[in-house]
Amino acid sequence: MPPPTLPRARRLLTAVAAMFLLAGCASVPPPRTDDPLQNFNRKMYAFNRTADKVAIRPVAVAYRKVTTPGAREHISDFFSNVRLPITIINDLLQAHPVDALKSTGRLAVNTTLGLLGFFDPASRMNLPRDETDFGVTLAHWGVPEGPFLVIPLVGPTTARDLWRLPVDSWFDPLSWYAREHDFTLHAQYLPSLAYLITLRSRGIDAEDFLNSAYDPYIFARDAYRQKRIHEIYHGNPPASVIERFQGVGDDSDDIDQLLEQQHAYEKAHGIGNDGARPASGTSTQPPPREHPPASPAAY
Repeated sequence: MPPPTLPRARRLLTAVAAMFLLAGCASVPPPRTDDPLQNFNRKMYAFNRTADKVAIRPVAVAYRKVTTPGAREHISDFFSNVRLPITIINDLLQAHPVDALKSTGRLAVNTTLGLLGFFDPASRMNLPRDETDFGVTLAHWGVPEGPFLVIPLVGPTTARDLWRLPVDSWFDPLSWYAREHDFTLHAQYLPSLAYLITLRSRGIDAEDFLNSAYDPYIFARDAYRQKRIHEIYHGNPPASVIERFQGVGDDSDDIDQLLEQQHAYEKAHGIGNDGARPASGTSTQPPPREHPPASPAAY
């Protein structure tokens, strides 16, 4: 394949940077084609984007306006600390007692010295954050990924990862608090709601990358899948797994096709070769740990 021209290279770099930002991964695959529930998923994805635009994003934007970046970091640290029991239980279920012990030490240090987790002295004591969940536990024991799913008001998941929602909630102190209390106007759900707002606010900085993708659904789907692979393999997935994810040998996954689709999208929405929209007043926005999983064949 000849070297890409400057505009094509720039578009490719934009796609790579966006995938890296959203998925936190080192390798960037072309679009996946194994999506048997795509028709249903696209409808749910459109529904979720509408709900986000109408009700969820405005709250997250307001939250960012009334808080400083430092305050948001402390609040995020607090919620990460509160939810550490999920990681501890799943470390034990994955037969990683040493990791469970480290996470327990992190919980103890940040809850005490870190003032309920608003500060993070544990990271400076060689007890870094290392989150996991029941979806990773199932993958560790060889449960296949299953089809990709988009759940209303929840977002992307898979048939395997779907089970982490009910199972992890039993070990989540926020969910426990909501189950064990019954306040006026359902105020027991406010801590969980605050946590979700902090999660949504983190994604605002990445919105331009998502909105400039030729197909935001495919972008979000593959970013989720790649992010999960790196979580399952603790940031170091085998080359065979990456190749299988990228669909090596499938002619439909040619990087030229990805570039042409991105170019067609940019042209249709008035986006220049430098990846920027025209400077007019109108908007053209489109709607590692050391333990590998026990069964790489699950991916």
